[in-house]
Amino acid sequence: MQFLLAFIVAAPLLGAVAALLPAPPGLKGTGPDQAVLRHGVTVTGAVLLAAILLAAGFDHGHPSKMQATTDISWIPALDVRIHLGTDGISLPLLVLTALLTFLCALHSYFKPPAGPSPKAFVALLLVLESGTLATFAVLDLMLFFLAFEMVLIPMYFLIARWGGAQRQAAAWKFILYTLLGSVIMLLGLLLIGLKSGTFDMVALATDNGRGLTTSVQVIAVLAIGVGLAVKTPMWPLHSWLPDAHTAAPTVGSVLLAGVLLKMGTYGFVRILLPVAPDGMRTFAPYLAAFAVVGVIYGSLACLALVRPGSKGDLKRLIAYSSVGHMGFVLLGIASMTPTGVNGALFANIAHGLITGLLFFLVGAVKDRYGTADLDTLSGATGAALYGRAPRLGGLLAFAAVASLGLPGLAGFWGEMLALFGSFDPADGLSRPAFLTFMSIAAFGTLLTAAYMLMVVRRVCMGEKREEPQLADVRAYEFAAWTPLVALTVLAGLWPAVLLGLTDPAVQKLLAGGKS
Repeated sequence: MQFLLAFIVAAPLLGAVAALLPAPPGLKGTGPDQAVLRHGVTVTGAVLLAAILLAAGFDHGHPSKMQATTDISWIPALDVRIHLGTDGISLPLLVLTALLTFLCALHSYFKPPAGPSPKAFVALLLVLESGTLATFAVLDLMLFFLAFEMVLIPMYFLIARWGGAQRQAAAWKFILYTLLGSVIMLLGLLLIGLKSGTFDMVALATDNGRGLTTSVQVIAVLAIGVGLAVKTPMWPLHSWLPDAHTAAPTVGSVLLAGVLLKMGTYGFVRILLPVAPDGMRTFAPYLAAFAVVGVIYGSLACLALVRPGSKGDLKRLIAYSSVGHMGFVLLGIASMTPTGVNGALFANIAHGLITGLLFFLVGAVKDRYGTADLDTLSGATGAALYGRAPRLGGLLAFAAVASLGLPGLAGFWGEMLALFGSFDPADGLSRPAFLTFMSIAAFGTLLTAAYMLMVVRRVCMGEKREEPQLADVRAYEFAAWTPLVALTVLAGLWPAVLLGLTDPAVQKLLAGGKS
């Protein structure tokens, strides 16, 4: 188990170095481009297999216990350690990251993104995977920061070199926003480490803020929270996201929405809730207020984009929907209750599965039509995707209703539990205020249903016109999308699969390290 977790974090980095080397004779296939794309599938497949073995060997009877731990001194002068471990909170995110990266590598093998040589593309994809996996596995504040920053450069280049129109401006906006937030976050992490005398996240969580004064906690939550909120992204720090998604290649959008946004909310749960509870209690009402504004704002932006004549881009619409969905995650965290935090963690995984599938599908629609503009897709009577490519249309409708939170699918449980957490927030928080936030967020679910159903009506339905049939779901697309569909249904029908892992770990985290 210890070896498996270390392998999961390090293998993609080693694979990125190997991707830049010449392919050995006999393994080139039809050419070096195919060889390096196959290398990406092989490395990400091996990491996914290791993540599945880690999940299978995980002690499900004690999910609150840190398992598969490695603890090696790295910088003794600062007491910075290479400390790795996983529990019920981080394990689902590790598996989700490994799965989505493998599916992106598989998709890229059959349909390489237009741009420079695939060699750099595969190397950047693997560096991105390594940094994301490390973020969810490390248990040292400085190592967390390094892993958190490690993903920025590969994502910048994936957007800037393999993206679509306006890719340079979108990539710069992404990097400037996230770097500025990270600088502020680093100051907060250093404050906690220097004031408490350790950067070890397990020791800090067990101390539960007792070694930090309230003023130090408030400053730390403000500084770290800004950096995490940019990555989440929380309104009003979200404006980099729609541009990045619109410009990014399909696999970049899948990983950005499915994995990178989770790093911010994971930091709130893993660091701020247990390490600075008094500071979180001070800012929780403001965090909840920003969260529900994000829910309404994201939904209204989507309604504006889907309106006929608005020239709305379908990828941009899905990006704005992420602002709303992540608002529910932040609302659950702000409630500071086991119910709300469990809902936030569940919504994280559900959003990764469903929005990853949506971006795959939108990429397929754009590939077939040559555009993602909703007015062009719809024409006068609707794109009639059901008639021209029925399986693709059916999958798009499935992903849309999963995203709007239909009961029986994964999107329902996370948002519902986040609302329940707001109904009865933690002691010390204003219940009338959180009841107001809950009501506003619940109204946001109606807006979500409205714009998602409008997308289905405009893109999938319409009169069948005298136009050639579109290519329906291809074999490689079927292979890449089936796991996401199956897991969306499984998590919706059997939520205990996830909640059984997260709940004991959340209970321990909120109780100050006591099971």
